[in-house]
Amino acid sequence: MLLISVVVPVYGCDACLPELYERVKATFQKLACEFELIFVDDCGPGNPYSTIKMLAEKDIRVKGIRLSRNFGQHYAIHAGLSKASGEWVVVMDCDLQDQPEEIIKLYEETKNGYDLVLAKRTVRKDNFIKTKLSVLFYMVLGYLTETKQDSTVANFGIYHKKVIIAILSMGDSIRFFPAMVSWVGFSSASIVIEHAERAEGKTSYNFKKLLKLGLDIILSFSDKPLRLTIKLGLLISCISFLGGMVAIIRYFLGYITIQGYASLIFSLWFFSGIIIFVLGIVGLYLGKTFDRVKERPVFIVNNTIGFGND
Repeated sequence: MLLISVVVPVYGCDACLPELYERVKATFQKLACEFELIFVDDCGPGNPYSTIKMLAEKDIRVKGIRLSRNFGQHYAIHAGLSKASGEWVVVMDCDLQDQPEEIIKLYEETKNGYDLVLAKRTVRKDNFIKTKLSVLFYMVLGYLTETKQDSTVANFGIYHKKVIIAILSMGDSIRFFPAMVSWVGFSSASIVIEHAERAEGKTSYNFKKLLKLGLDIILSFSDKPLRLTIKLGLLISCISFLGGMVAIIRYFLGYITIQGYASLIFSLWFFSGIIIFVLGIVGLYLGKTFDRVKERPVFIVNNTIGFGND
């Protein structure tokens, strides 16, 4: 019988897990296929691993992974993907905004020959600020990484095993699941699903974390910032050349008799700022290269339960 793995990164939301398990179980009874439910505890607030252990002891189809520390949502997803054994893999959040009942729609769409089907949240049940920040984030990310990004699509979706194998084979030290899905290609579709209210807690992504995540992704997936600095340098050189020609003409026409101190200082500050800016971008890329050369694991597993070798 067909086996589908459901990977759920867990950050807090202890109280959601029993309901999530019951709804996943009911959903797969309707699908009439086997499932494994893999919870990945990313060491957030509370003690979700005790709940995961309780569910795993109750049902052998529930499996748990506990990381050694908080690595982040996308690293927790990859920890779960590395243990998934299903022919198809569903990735979803733990706060019940991604509704398990929608898995049926996603799976049915794969029968049209798609290797992955993404959930499209056209009506989001998030607050206004988070929604707008998300739209802005994906617009900038898409432009700088030169990939197609959709703010209505997140992690929730169903992926064939070959898509997961391709993603796991990528050696990037920076992991952002939607961008990696976009990069590996394969035939894909997106369908509209119903997005629910958050059942517990609040989002851990504030502006500062989104900014850091965005920088990491851009530096990992694209060299476009470097190419933009080259264009900026050429533009400044052209403007400076034209400005110099105008100054020379004005001098010979007698409009300039004394060279200005202010313009000299302004030029020094302006070009110094540009140089520092360019060096900063180059430094960021060197820093990411340094991190990659160290070859540290992107996540460390502390405990597992339900995988047969615990």
